[in-house]
Amino acid sequence: MTTFTPDLAALGATLPAGYRLAELDDTTDRDALLDVDTWAFAEENTPEDRAVMPWPLEPGRSVGVWDERGAEPRLAAGHSSYAFTLPVPGGARLPTAGLTWVSVHPGHRRRGLARAMVTAHLHRSAARGEVVSALYAAEMGIYGRYGYGVATRHLQMTLGRAATLREVPGSADLVVELEQASHDRHADLVQRVHAAVDRPGWVTRDTEALRARALLDRPSQRRGTEPLRIAVVRDPAGEPRGYAVFRRHAAWSAADLPEGTVKIREAVALDPAAARALWGTLTDLDLMATVESGPLAPDDALHGLLLDTRAARPTLHDAMWLRLLDVPAALAGRRYQAPVDVVLEVRDALLPANAGRWHLRGGPDGAEVRRADGEAGLALDVADLAEAYLGGTSLGALALAGRVAELAPGALAPASAAFGWPVAPAISWGF
Repeated sequence: MTTFTPDLAALGATLPAGYRLAELDDTTDRDALLDVDTWAFAEENTPEDRAVMPWPLEPGRSVGVWDERGAEPRLAAGHSSYAFTLPVPGGARLPTAGLTWVSVHPGHRRRGLARAMVTAHLHRSAARGEVVSALYAAEMGIYGRYGYGVATRHLQMTLGRAATLREVPGSADLVVELEQASHDRHADLVQRVHAAVDRPGWVTRDTEALRARALLDRPSQRRGTEPLRIAVVRDPAGEPRGYAVFRRHAAWSAADLPEGTVKIREAVALDPAAARALWGTLTDLDLMATVESGPLAPDDALHGLLLDTRAARPTLHDAMWLRLLDVPAALAGRRYQAPVDVVLEVRDALLPANAGRWHLRGGPDGAEVRRADGEAGLALDVADLAEAYLGGTSLGALALAGRVAELAPGALAPASAAFGWPVAPAISWGF
């Protein structure tokens, strides 16, 4: 693991005169960081919200850009990161920097502040020994230029009341409890079920603040509707096998017909029977006409349970973006579903240590990666390698778009098959 700390002054050398890149103090700079964040995302945290919201950021992981041109320095931009571990194909978990709160005050845009901050984030994260960085992007066009690729996607559906679901053996033996969501009553249950999911990309909430956010009921989000609810699926022994966190929004037509909507924040089921019991309950709540599924894995059980997926209007969105900070460690850290023996020529303008030819040899039992002197079989940018890394997008699909070049005939097909995985990568929450 690298032990040096990159010099922030050097990383911010391209900033305009009067701006300074500096680490932020978790306590004294908190209000300034919150102010920049609300400016950047046009959101308001009401006093009622702040009273219940836990502070999620971790000490020593926030950096900002100060505008020192006036009589008193003002924070013009900021960002932070979480110390995550990322599940990769094969079950290993790699040290990961979860980039978050990337905010530039609208009065300081187009001055290179975001580039300076993201560059600092990449170098600081690599210096901590974090193998990859992950984020949720507010806009699609920003992070590809920094080497991030879309590594997971999420599916959203809108279901009608009493949508027809296939029967699953054992689902009738399960019990679904409906309660008001409570951190004290349900946080441990949610964490236990959520952490039991075996899927690449499935980052878990491993700090008390992040666990609290999973059941946070912000007053401003109610908008006159009900408190946050939870549905818990239990087996005959009382063990939880799934849950959904949701809120109902009541509405009525001009003819006094119920047109309410169930808005689901997160739904997790550990087996087909639990999924059938959970969705059977959520699609049959009184006075509700539609159910908005919230983010689901592209291959979530609901997709296969529905007899009419067209009626659910499925849409696919980008979710977690990934950036490889240490290419050889990342490639060696995962497993491959078929034998692979290929030399990858990787381009990386921001982290030159990643650039060059890497010989990857591996399969279902492990992999090794070394510098290569010979000819490459495939050539691609580090962002495209990140997009294929968890198995959500095939190298073959990227090649069809001209984003992977097959330099050695016959190299693409076996490498594309090896990088795949039996289940789609996914994450159920955003950070």
